[in-house]
Amino acid sequence: MAAKNKITVEQTGSPIRRPKDQRQTLIGLGLNKIGRQRTLEDTPAVRGMIRKVSHMVRIVDHKA
Repeated sequence: MAAKNKITVEQTGSPIRRPKDQRQTLIGLGLNKIGRQRTLEDTPAVRGMIRKVSHMVRIVDHKA
């Protein structure tokens, strides 16, 4: 079984005064405070979520 690629994202912006769907996307990524980091599987769904809130997160590390 092949190992899945991982991606680490960090929240850099506040969800205050953002649309509800963007706040929910951050929660879906496991982020809810500035500076918090999560390591997630690198899937198209996760990439789409990151793209949706790209103004509030940054990619810290991308491991193959």
